[in-house]
Amino acid sequence: MAPLIDPVLLRTLTAVLRSCSFSRAAEQLGLRQSTVSQHVQRLEAQLGRRLVARDTHSVAPTPEGEAVLGFARTVLDAHERLERTLAGQAVRGRLRFGASEDFVQTRLAEVLRDFRTTYPSVDLELSVSFTHLLAEAVERGELDLVLGKRRLGEAQGLPVRRDRLVWCGLPDAVPARDEPVSFLSFPAPSVTRTLVLEACARESRPWRITCTCASLSGLRAAAFAGLGLMAQARSLVPEGLREIADPDLPRLPEVEFILAGPGLHREPSRSLAHRILNADIWD
Repeated sequence: MAPLIDPVLLRTLTAVLRSCSFSRAAEQLGLRQSTVSQHVQRLEAQLGRRLVARDTHSVAPTPEGEAVLGFARTVLDAHERLERTLAGQAVRGRLRFGASEDFVQTRLAEVLRDFRTTYPSVDLELSVSFTHLLAEAVERGELDLVLGKRRLGEAQGLPVRRDRLVWCGLPDAVPARDEPVSFLSFPAPSVTRTLVLEACARESRPWRITCTCASLSGLRAAAFAGLGLMAQARSLVPEGLREIADPDLPRLPEVEFILAGPGLHREPSRSLAHRILNADIWD
């Protein structure tokens, strides 16, 4: 007979593999890091399989871990629905959700659609902007929950995932070593814009902004037109563009994607935050 798997252990495994970190998973789940490690060890012992490959520098799923992760999402969603049914309480209210422009071409739309189907009594309002502007809206009491990004080392928000910024575009747009980098940029204030210009300054690389657009779709169109290169998280490179791994280009730093806002601790925003944490919107 197959062993009964505790959903708590699946939730912990999902957090570890999605965040690629035991410490960030502990922060997300409100647990001690030692507890997170124990949960993963208990699940591995129960299944008789090694699920997480880890060393001093990285955390990644094993092939068996990838397989378990695929089933975990379905199990956790079913468990959440069961808990809600047994409690006899439908999640209701208004949810004012803000998302960074970075996520408009990801699976976030599917997560939001599934959320509305599961919680038909929640009035969901979506705002798309830059993280800095969304954070200001939270401070003014205009948003309940925000999915955005931050520089490494900043403290606001609950970390969801860490990723490196990369150059992307068409190979023909790559400048020669002695030429300025033609940069396609979101307008200020933009975390990505600031980090790119800092990287160019750090390496004394000339640059010029050849397109400024508040829309990711607009920047993607400019990249297809060969106007220059854009910077985006490696997992969010727009469809049709390719990562440009040129050693002569300034090396870009990592960023962290975060959830922030008072809704992290109350319904109905908490239910959406839980879904985002347990869904891989970057697939």
